[in-house]
Amino acid sequence: IFNAGIGSVMVAHLFIPSIDSTANRATSLSPLNINGLMRNNLGYQGLTFTDALEMQGVKKFFPDGEASVQSLIAGNDMLCLPGDVPLAILKIQEAITAGRLTWADIELHCKKVLQAKYEYGLNNYQPINTQNLTADLNAAVPAMRKLVAENAITLALKKDNSFFPLSTWDNNKPGNIAFVAIGVKEENAMIKRMKRDYNATIFYSDDIVKNQNDISTLVNRIGKAYKKVVIGIHNMGRTPGNNFGLSQQSIALVNMLQQKTNSIIFQFGNAYAAKNWCDAKNLVLCYEDDDIIQEVAGDMLQGKLAYKGVLPVTVCKNLEFGKTMGGTLKASTKNQWGLNMAGIDKVDSIATDAIAKKATPGCVVLVLKDGKVAFEKAYGNHTYEGKEPMTIESVFDMASVTKICATTLSVMKLYDEGKLDLKKKLGDYLPFVRGTNKENLSIQRILLHQAGLVAYIPFYKETLDAAGLPLAGIYADKKKDSFNVRVASQIYITDNWKDTIDQRILNSPLGPTDKYVYSDNDFIFLGKIVEAISGVSQDAFVKSSFYQPMSLTSIGFSPLQKNDLRLIVPTEAETNFRSQLLKGDVHDPGAALMGGIAGHAGLFSNAYDIAAIMQMLLNGGMYNGKRYLQEETVALFTAYQSKISRRGFGFDKPEKDNIIRKDPYPTRSASSKTFGHTGFTGTCTWADPAQNLVYVFLSNRVHPSGSDVLLKMNVRPKIHETIYNAFLN
Repeated sequence: IFNAGIGSVMVAHLFIPSIDSTANRATSLSPLNINGLMRNNLGYQGLTFTDALEMQGVKKFFPDGEASVQSLIAGNDMLCLPGDVPLAILKIQEAITAGRLTWADIELHCKKVLQAKYEYGLNNYQPINTQNLTADLNAAVPAMRKLVAENAITLALKKDNSFFPLSTWDNNKPGNIAFVAIGVKEENAMIKRMKRDYNATIFYSDDIVKNQNDISTLVNRIGKAYKKVVIGIHNMGRTPGNNFGLSQQSIALVNMLQQKTNSIIFQFGNAYAAKNWCDAKNLVLCYEDDDIIQEVAGDMLQGKLAYKGVLPVTVCKNLEFGKTMGGTLKASTKNQWGLNMAGIDKVDSIATDAIAKKATPGCVVLVLKDGKVAFEKAYGNHTYEGKEPMTIESVFDMASVTKICATTLSVMKLYDEGKLDLKKKLGDYLPFVRGTNKENLSIQRILLHQAGLVAYIPFYKETLDAAGLPLAGIYADKKKDSFNVRVASQIYITDNWKDTIDQRILNSPLGPTDKYVYSDNDFIFLGKIVEAISGVSQDAFVKSSFYQPMSLTSIGFSPLQKNDLRLIVPTEAETNFRSQLLKGDVHDPGAALMGGIAGHAGLFSNAYDIAAIMQMLLNGGMYNGKRYLQEETVALFTAYQSKISRRGFGFDKPEKDNIIRKDPYPTRSASSKTFGHTGFTGTCTWADPAQNLVYVFLSNRVHPSGSDVLLKMNVRPKIHETIYNAFLN
């Protein structure tokens, strides 16, 4: 907190012998604490306020104004509620005369207070309109408290993945979910969420449980009737003396529910109370108990928000300081960047407006600032029918983001290892292009989309009959000999069609190399280069080089082999070619004919894994203490490398005249150092080294029929610019 530049601190009346063992001396009156630990050791130079000096914890040991003197000697700048003010002033004057304090001490404290006033503009008196003053002063408080909750709530114990997330889609039938309320006898925000989102049956245990027999009866009843149980512990006390207000019956009930049912605990209170559930299967610590905290907890249960908090204390062996069962990206613990809360709320407006106007059924927005999650939220649903809500764990077809988060990464790795020379030609690595007009295409120009390849070849069209349906000789309805390449559900293409695709690209006309033409064919070739050099498939290479060692669990090709189908977001409901809703099979037709593994498309991921890759690149190739790429390699590939376009090697970048451009790309505030890419399905990710900012936007805007409303509404750049404004203003 001190390093983040906090301006003032109130020091509590605590007796901490490890800081100051002087009898009856609180930390608020201790020079060893304030001048020693805080100022000299920790470097804190902001204002220090005492806790209330009229409190008995100090007044009974330092009466008659002496507490004020001791506070100043300790190094405090401001004395809070000193009691008899004239007496306090008199005692301070006597202390100066006696040499216990000096005028230099007083002047230093006064200067610090005056400096703070100047910093806040209080040197120029401006009358304040007191109408709605309380509301004005507290306007940002709900948003700030929500931000704190999103970063503090801690997944402390996790043994059952079915709660992470607890989908509302297949758990909202009456009789599926029970909510056991401890310490509350009427609806609160959490209970309302459970009833609304899950049709949960509510059990108010305080009205039911009176003895051990009642506990056994209730647990047996719930265990037989319900698939899953959510336990909410509310209205807890603040002191450990009475076990934070928890009765023995409540503790016994919770522990028996954990033992005999498929359950999860949400504890809304002091972290130390978790000593009662050290052996629980699933435990979430929420620390406080109000509507905002409960709403955030509900979002986390559904998977709309990630669990980002860490345990602030050690409770027991299973619950030690710093523990978290959340993700690998670090979470922010406070609004440490001066985030404009009103500004960031505009993201909600843009996203919900896009959904209302059928630009996309749903989306996920994730922002990293300084390597930490600063904003993350899921909006809408997988489809317009609304059966499956979008969550932060939702897995999307990344489309052309594949080009940077798979293919370019692999090319960078091979370049890093000295196995790929960007100045060499295509024929140096791919024997099948030798003797064609593609043989001498340079790797550099291919990375820049300046090799002269045509923009697009509709390979799939020649595999269809006159009615637009798959030809029987080319496709089979199930996997069998010579038909092993999956195109979609019950559609497999003959194995040799990959060679046909290669031949079609080789036969395509070659344009000038002094012209920028964005082409998928460039990256189809790059994917093949990765395979030729590495000796393994391109998906296996990028997985072993990056995804696996980075502990990224959702990202990869062929998502049906590794992801829960419920997490995968559908794309288009095709009316020809595959004639089905695509869910887990790549949307891009060309990549589909290659079995969903191609250099230009085929990657699937959630927002977190994409953000982790971009953060690794922002870190110059480092992630979680391990180096994946050399810093020089990252700098080379992500910089402008073309004289005729905005491209880097593989990466897209801002327009070079972005500042004056009428239609800036990707957005006005993106610095020239920014790099990233967009995807046809409604995805994008951008990293800005100048602001140490990562932006991920994932949607399925092509569902159900290839709508381009998202593009016309400029949803991705609008949210991107809103995020910049929230941080920079």
